[in-house]
Amino acid sequence: MARFTRNLALALAALPLAACATIMPSEQPVSVTGSITYRERMALPPTAQVEVTLADVSLMDAPSKTIAQQSFTADGRQVPFAFSLTVDERRLDPRGRYSVSGRITDASGRLMFITDTHNGVTFDGRPRIDLGTLVLVKTR
Repeated sequence: MARFTRNLALALAALPLAACATIMPSEQPVSVTGSITYRERMALPPTAQVEVTLADVSLMDAPSKTIAQQSFTADGRQVPFAFSLTVDERRLDPRGRYSVSGRITDASGRLMFITDTHNGVTFDGRPRIDLGTLVLVKTR
């Protein structure tokens, strides 16, 4: 009987540790990669600003919350532009919805191109998620 009680006590003591091991997200950062482009046959000005954002879009009637962002100047380069957004998986809510968006503005901040579709990201434990090519549309 003493052996049974001791084994039961050890099993119950280890139970919270096992639960923590399965619930805690990994401490390794997750990389969301891809590229952005557009279909129009036109060159960007060298001063064009490129911005790619990973956002939490879980709440319907509230602004999205930026999780990660990459911004740079085109410096004469043309599309496609590769991007890589790194996020700490501990900052993510497993019930949340996440999306990547892209935009290109001129030097004065006037919007030239933007994503017009939802580009969802599913975080499922992979260390790298490749979204492929996101196509931006021209604004008027």
